[in-house]
Amino acid sequence: MEKEIRLMKGNEALAMAAIRYGADAYFGYPITPQSEVLETLMAEQPWETTGMVVLQAESEVSSINMVYGAAAAGKVVLTSSSSPGISLMCEGLSYIAASELPALVINVMRGGPGLGTIQPSQADYFQATKGGGHGDYHFIVLAPSSVQEMCDFVGLGWDLAFKYRTPAMILADGVVGQMMEKVVLPPQRPRHTDEEVRQRCPWAAMGRTPDRGRNVVTSLELDSAKMEVNNERFQATYRQIEANEVRFETYGTEDCDYLIVAFGSIARISQKAVELARKEGIKIGIIRPITLWPFPHDEVKRLASKSKGVLVVELNAGQMIEDVRLAVNGTVKVEHYGRLGGIVPTPDEILDAFKEKIYQK
Repeated sequence: MEKEIRLMKGNEALAMAAIRYGADAYFGYPITPQSEVLETLMAEQPWETTGMVVLQAESEVSSINMVYGAAAAGKVVLTSSSSPGISLMCEGLSYIAASELPALVINVMRGGPGLGTIQPSQADYFQATKGGGHGDYHFIVLAPSSVQEMCDFVGLGWDLAFKYRTPAMILADGVVGQMMEKVVLPPQRPRHTDEEVRQRCPWAAMGRTPDRGRNVVTSLELDSAKMEVNNERFQATYRQIEANEVRFETYGTEDCDYLIVAFGSIARISQKAVELARKEGIKIGIIRPITLWPFPHDEVKRLASKSKGVLVVELNAGQMIEDVRLAVNGTVKVEHYGRLGGIVPTPDEILDAFKEKIYQK
């Protein structure tokens, strides 16, 4: 089959991938810099071709609770927003996680705190990887660095969400959401029939059936002993995910003397900084975490153990560096370089920061 290649923004690629994956529904609310997700879905009108529901809700709180309801029925459902909107969704995300439901959430990050700026940021790392809402829970967090990954991670996110019955998040920064690249779109998948949903999701609340009665989906449990059992089950699932689903990419780590850790668009900019450094005879390698949760602690530890120093580069004041320091456990120097307020550093600025903070002549 001939590949379908298009030039499009990351946000547009997300929307097209959702349709092609066979999504049942999208519920969302516009906010910069991710508004093209909803705009593209409205322009494509998938309700005419696949039957997919596309609805602009009255708020982000409404959106996530609509996702909760559709996920409880075993549907392939997603929402998208940007940083302040995700903050409003955190209560619903906690409910979805506690109800053990698969759902896909897109966060195209902008600067904060508060309303902040519409410029790109990576300052939602804590919110995504540490839970965001209340309670002991995680969701799978995928960090794309290209438009192709914005497309590919939609299917991957849903596949993982259904495999482990947990929410998955695509955590993209505004650079990746807004930039344009060529992307290979996946073939169209059919949506699941109700019978297929019942086979795939026997826990789904789809009304009473003669053989099973009625399934009830809830995050509420008033018996403390039973709630502890529930939480132990959640933690067992998270341990499975940590064992099986860690993803990362490396560049130049075979012979490196120093290491950069970066994700999203900054990993791409850092790679150019590495190329500049190697022209000067400085051997730097990069590890790019693709899953921010589960974080690639073991690989970061392994690579850092061979390095003279580690620089963590982020569009924030220092968040992923905490996971890097936990992985390294004091065995090597770890420093941070970040820009705030929506300013994106150049490769030269990253290289200068490396020389100032890490490099040993």
